[in-house]
Amino acid sequence: MLTEVRVTATGTDWQSWQESWDRQQEWYMPDREERFRVMLDMVEAVVGPEPRVLDLACGTGSITDRLLKRFPKATSTGVDLDPALLAIARGTFDGDDRVTLVTADLNDAAWTGRLPHTSYDAVLTATALHWLHSEPLAALYGQIGDLVRDGGVFMNADRMIDTDTPRINAAERARRHSVMDRAKASGAVDWSEWWALMAKDPALAAPTAERFEIYGEHADGDMPSVDWHARTLREAGFGEARAVWSSPSDSMVLALK
Repeated sequence: MLTEVRVTATGTDWQSWQESWDRQQEWYMPDREERFRVMLDMVEAVVGPEPRVLDLACGTGSITDRLLKRFPKATSTGVDLDPALLAIARGTFDGDDRVTLVTADLNDAAWTGRLPHTSYDAVLTATALHWLHSEPLAALYGQIGDLVRDGGVFMNADRMIDTDTPRINAAERARRHSVMDRAKASGAVDWSEWWALMAKDPALAAPTAERFEIYGEHADGDMPSVDWHARTLREAGFGEARAVWSSPSDSMVLALK
Protein backbone atom coordinates (compact mmCIF):
# COMPACT_ATOMS: atom_id res chain seq x y z
CA MET A 1 0.00 0.00 0.00
CA LEU A 2 1.41 3.41 -1.00
CA THR A 3 0.53 6.31 1.27
CA GLU A 4 3.51 8.51 0.45
CA VAL A 5 6.62 8.59 -1.70
CA ARG A 6 9.88 9.56 -0.05
CA VAL A 7 11.51 12.84 -0.99
CA THR A 8 15.30 12.65 -0.76
CA ALA A 9 17.82 15.46 -0.34
CA THR A 10 18.04 15.68 -4.13
CA GLY A 11 14.30 15.50 -4.81
CA THR A 12 11.67 12.86 -5.58
CA ASP A 13 12.56 9.24 -4.88
CA TRP A 14 11.94 7.85 -8.37
CA GLN A 15 12.48 4.26 -7.29
CA SER A 16 9.61 4.60 -4.82
CA TRP A 17 7.38 5.75 -7.65
CA GLN A 18 8.49 2.82 -9.82
CA GLU A 19 7.69 0.39 -7.04
CA SER A 20 4.32 1.99 -6.37
CA TRP A 21 3.43 1.76 -10.08
CA ASP A 22 4.31 -1.94 -10.00
CA ARG A 23 2.11 -2.56 -6.95
CA GLN A 24 -0.82 -0.69 -8.50
CA GLN A 25 -0.49 -2.62 -11.77
CA GLU A 26 -0.18 -5.94 -9.94
CA TRP A 27 -3.53 -5.29 -8.28
CA TYR A 28 -5.04 -5.63 -11.76
CA MET A 29 -2.56 -8.25 -13.07
CA PRO A 30 -1.17 -10.61 -10.44
CA ASP A 31 0.73 -12.57 -13.14
CA ARG A 32 2.55 -9.46 -14.38
CA GLU A 33 6.07 -10.52 -13.38
CA GLU A 34 5.64 -13.97 -14.92
CA ARG A 35 4.54 -12.27 -18.12
CA PHE A 36 7.67 -10.10 -18.15
CA ARG A 37 9.85 -13.15 -17.54
CA VAL A 38 8.40 -15.02 -20.51
CA MET A 39 8.72 -11.91 -22.67
CA LEU A 40 12.44 -11.68 -21.93
CA ASP A 41 12.87 -15.44 -22.31
CA MET A 42 11.57 -15.10 -25.85
CA VAL A 43 13.72 -12.05 -26.58
CA GLU A 44 16.78 -14.08 -25.61
CA ALA A 45 15.60 -17.11 -27.58
CA VAL A 46 14.99 -15.13 -30.78
CA VAL A 47 17.55 -12.29 -30.84
CA GLY A 48 20.01 -13.06 -28.04
CA PRO A 49 21.11 -11.30 -24.82
CA GLU A 50 22.33 -7.97 -26.29
CA PRO A 51 19.26 -6.66 -28.13
CA ARG A 52 18.41 -3.19 -29.32
CA VAL A 53 14.86 -2.83 -27.98
CA LEU A 54 12.01 -0.41 -28.58
CA ASP A 55 9.89 -0.20 -25.42
CA LEU A 56 6.63 0.87 -27.04
CA ALA A 57 4.23 2.94 -24.92
CA CYS A 58 6.85 2.51 -22.21
CA GLY A 59 5.13 4.32 -19.34
CA THR A 60 7.50 4.39 -16.37
CA GLY A 61 9.87 2.00 -18.16
CA SER A 62 8.79 -1.27 -16.53
CA ILE A 63 9.96 -3.38 -19.48
CA THR A 64 13.22 -1.44 -19.84
CA ASP A 65 13.97 -1.85 -16.13
CA ARG A 66 13.62 -5.62 -16.30
CA LEU A 67 15.38 -5.84 -19.65
CA LEU A 68 18.54 -4.09 -18.41
CA LYS A 69 18.64 -5.99 -15.13
CA ARG A 70 18.57 -9.26 -17.04
CA PHE A 71 20.62 -8.19 -20.09
CA PRO A 72 23.12 -5.50 -19.03
CA LYS A 73 24.44 -5.10 -22.59
CA ALA A 74 20.99 -4.41 -24.05
CA THR A 75 19.89 -0.93 -25.09
CA SER A 76 16.38 0.49 -24.99
CA THR A 77 14.44 3.29 -26.62
CA GLY A 78 11.32 4.07 -24.61
CA VAL A 79 8.55 5.95 -26.39
CA ASP A 80 5.37 7.34 -24.82
CA LEU A 81 3.16 10.43 -24.78
CA ASP A 82 2.25 10.45 -21.09
CA PRO A 83 4.30 13.28 -19.47
CA ALA A 84 3.81 12.02 -15.92
CA LEU A 85 4.88 8.43 -16.53
CA LEU A 86 7.77 9.65 -18.68
CA ALA A 87 8.86 11.91 -15.82
CA ILE A 88 9.21 8.82 -13.61
CA ALA A 89 11.08 7.01 -16.39
CA ARG A 90 13.46 9.94 -16.89
CA GLY A 91 14.12 10.18 -13.18
CA THR A 92 14.73 6.44 -12.94
CA PHE A 93 17.10 6.11 -15.89
CA ASP A 94 18.86 9.46 -15.59
CA GLY A 95 22.54 9.00 -16.48
CA ASP A 96 22.09 5.52 -18.01
CA ASP A 97 23.37 5.87 -21.58
CA ARG A 98 21.74 2.54 -22.51
CA VAL A 99 18.32 4.24 -22.36
CA THR A 100 16.82 6.87 -24.67
CA LEU A 101 13.37 8.25 -23.88
CA VAL A 102 11.22 9.82 -26.59
CA THR A 103 7.95 11.74 -26.34
CA ALA A 104 5.70 10.81 -29.27
CA ASP A 105 2.03 10.12 -30.02
CA LEU A 106 1.50 6.67 -31.55
CA ASN A 107 -1.60 8.04 -33.28
CA ASP A 108 0.63 10.42 -35.24
CA ALA A 109 1.81 8.69 -38.42
CA ALA A 110 5.15 10.52 -38.11
CA TRP A 111 6.02 9.19 -34.65
CA THR A 112 8.72 6.82 -35.93
CA GLY A 113 10.69 9.83 -37.18
CA ARG A 114 11.41 10.75 -33.55
CA LEU A 115 13.22 7.48 -32.86
CA PRO A 116 17.03 7.35 -32.74
CA HIS A 117 17.13 4.15 -34.85
CA THR A 118 15.32 2.97 -37.96
CA SER A 119 15.31 -0.70 -36.95
CA TYR A 120 15.21 -2.77 -33.77
CA ASP A 121 15.92 -6.36 -32.78
CA ALA A 122 12.80 -6.36 -30.61
CA VAL A 123 9.76 -4.15 -30.12
CA LEU A 124 8.04 -4.86 -26.80
CA THR A 125 4.87 -3.51 -25.22
CA ALA A 126 2.64 -4.44 -22.30
CA THR A 127 -0.73 -3.26 -20.99
CA ALA A 128 -0.78 -0.30 -23.34
CA LEU A 129 -2.18 -0.85 -26.83
CA HIS A 130 -5.72 -1.54 -25.55
CA TRP A 131 -5.90 2.26 -25.47
CA LEU A 132 -6.20 2.14 -29.28
CA HIS A 133 -9.17 1.10 -31.39
CA SER A 134 -8.68 -1.75 -33.85
CA GLU A 135 -8.24 0.36 -36.99
CA PRO A 136 -5.43 2.59 -35.67
CA LEU A 137 -3.89 -0.44 -33.95
CA ALA A 138 -3.74 -2.28 -37.28
CA ALA A 139 -2.07 0.77 -38.83
CA LEU A 140 0.42 0.86 -35.92
CA TYR A 141 1.22 -2.81 -36.51
CA GLY A 142 2.14 -1.91 -40.08
CA GLN A 143 4.62 0.67 -38.80
CA ILE A 144 6.03 -1.79 -36.28
CA GLY A 145 6.51 -4.29 -39.10
CA ASP A 146 8.77 -1.72 -40.77
CA LEU A 147 10.76 -1.11 -37.56
CA VAL A 148 11.53 -4.74 -36.67
CA ARG A 149 14.56 -6.07 -38.53
CA ASP A 150 14.43 -9.33 -40.45
CA GLY A 151 14.67 -12.09 -37.86
CA GLY A 152 13.53 -9.68 -35.16
CA VAL A 153 10.57 -9.96 -32.84
CA PHE A 154 7.52 -8.01 -31.67
CA MET A 155 5.60 -8.88 -28.52
CA ASN A 156 2.39 -7.40 -27.19
CA ALA A 157 1.13 -8.45 -23.75
CA ASP A 158 -2.33 -7.17 -22.96
CA ARG A 159 -5.97 -7.96 -22.27
CA MET A 160 -7.19 -9.85 -25.35
CA ILE A 161 -10.83 -10.90 -25.20
CA ASP A 162 -12.28 -13.88 -27.05
CA THR A 163 -15.93 -13.00 -27.58
CA ASP A 164 -16.70 -16.63 -28.49
CA THR A 165 -16.34 -17.66 -24.81
CA PRO A 166 -18.73 -15.41 -22.85
CA ARG A 167 -19.33 -17.81 -19.95
CA ILE A 168 -15.61 -18.41 -19.43
CA ASN A 169 -15.01 -14.67 -19.65
CA ALA A 170 -17.70 -13.96 -17.05
CA ALA A 171 -16.38 -16.58 -14.62
CA GLU A 172 -12.81 -15.29 -14.96
CA ARG A 173 -13.89 -11.70 -14.47
CA ALA A 174 -16.00 -12.51 -11.39
CA ARG A 175 -13.14 -14.35 -9.70
CA ARG A 176 -10.56 -11.69 -10.61
CA HIS A 177 -12.71 -8.90 -9.24
CA SER A 178 -13.39 -10.86 -6.06
CA VAL A 179 -9.64 -11.16 -5.47
CA MET A 180 -9.17 -7.47 -6.30
CA ASP A 181 -11.91 -6.48 -3.85
CA ARG A 182 -10.21 -8.40 -1.03
CA ALA A 183 -6.87 -6.77 -1.85
CA LYS A 184 -8.52 -3.35 -1.94
CA ALA A 185 -10.03 -3.95 1.48
CA SER A 186 -6.51 -4.68 2.72
CA GLY A 187 -5.19 -1.36 1.42
CA ALA A 188 -4.28 -1.90 -2.24
CA VAL A 189 -4.16 1.32 -4.26
CA ASP A 190 -6.17 1.40 -7.46
CA TRP A 191 -5.68 3.41 -10.67
CA SER A 192 -7.52 6.57 -9.63
CA GLU A 193 -6.03 6.63 -6.13
CA TRP A 194 -2.52 6.23 -7.52
CA TRP A 195 -2.98 9.20 -9.84
CA ALA A 196 -4.34 11.27 -6.95
CA LEU A 197 -1.11 10.57 -5.08
CA MET A 198 0.90 11.58 -8.16
CA ALA A 199 -0.89 14.91 -8.23
CA LYS A 200 0.32 15.64 -4.69
CA ASP A 201 4.02 15.22 -5.53
CA PRO A 202 5.54 18.66 -6.24
CA ALA A 203 7.72 17.20 -9.00
CA LEU A 204 4.82 15.41 -10.67
CA ALA A 205 1.77 17.61 -10.14
CA ALA A 206 2.21 19.59 -13.38
CA PRO A 207 2.92 16.61 -15.66
CA THR A 208 0.03 14.73 -14.04
CA ALA A 209 -2.36 17.58 -14.82
CA GLU A 210 -1.03 17.66 -18.39
CA ARG A 211 -1.52 13.93 -18.66
CA PHE A 212 -5.22 14.17 -17.81
CA GLU A 213 -5.62 16.95 -20.37
CA ILE A 214 -4.26 14.55 -23.00
CA TYR A 215 -6.02 11.32 -22.03
CA GLY A 216 -8.84 12.02 -19.63
CA GLU A 217 -9.46 9.30 -17.04
CA HIS A 218 -8.87 6.43 -19.45
CA ALA A 219 -8.94 6.01 -23.22
CA ASP A 220 -11.76 4.07 -24.84
CA GLY A 221 -9.88 1.51 -26.93
CA ASP A 222 -10.46 -2.09 -28.01
CA MET A 223 -9.34 -5.47 -26.71
CA PRO A 224 -9.56 -7.79 -29.74
CA SER A 225 -8.79 -11.50 -29.51
CA VAL A 226 -5.44 -13.24 -29.79
CA ASP A 227 -6.50 -14.50 -33.23
CA TRP A 228 -7.14 -10.93 -34.39
CA HIS A 229 -3.70 -9.79 -33.20
CA ALA A 230 -1.90 -12.74 -34.82
CA ARG A 231 -3.76 -12.35 -38.11
CA THR A 232 -3.24 -8.58 -38.24
CA LEU A 233 0.47 -8.92 -37.50
CA ARG A 234 0.91 -11.43 -40.32
CA GLU A 235 -0.90 -8.99 -42.61
CA ALA A 236 1.57 -6.33 -41.44
CA GLY A 237 4.50 -8.33 -42.80
CA PHE A 238 5.44 -10.71 -40.00
CA GLY A 239 6.12 -14.27 -41.11
CA GLU A 240 4.75 -15.94 -37.97
CA ALA A 241 2.59 -14.84 -35.06
CA ARG A 242 0.90 -16.61 -32.17
CA ALA A 243 0.34 -16.48 -28.43
CA VAL A 244 3.36 -17.53 -26.37
CA TRP A 245 1.84 -16.92 -22.93
CA SER A 246 -1.59 -16.53 -21.42
CA SER A 247 -3.31 -16.26 -18.07
CA PRO A 248 -7.05 -16.46 -17.46
CA SER A 249 -7.31 -12.72 -18.22
CA ASP A 250 -4.32 -11.72 -20.36
CA SER A 251 -2.30 -12.98 -23.31
CA MET A 252 0.99 -12.24 -25.04
CA VAL A 253 1.35 -12.49 -28.80
CA LEU A 254 4.75 -12.89 -30.41
CA ALA A 255 5.34 -12.01 -34.06
CA LEU A 256 8.55 -13.00 -35.85
CA LYS A 257 9.73 -10.96 -38.84
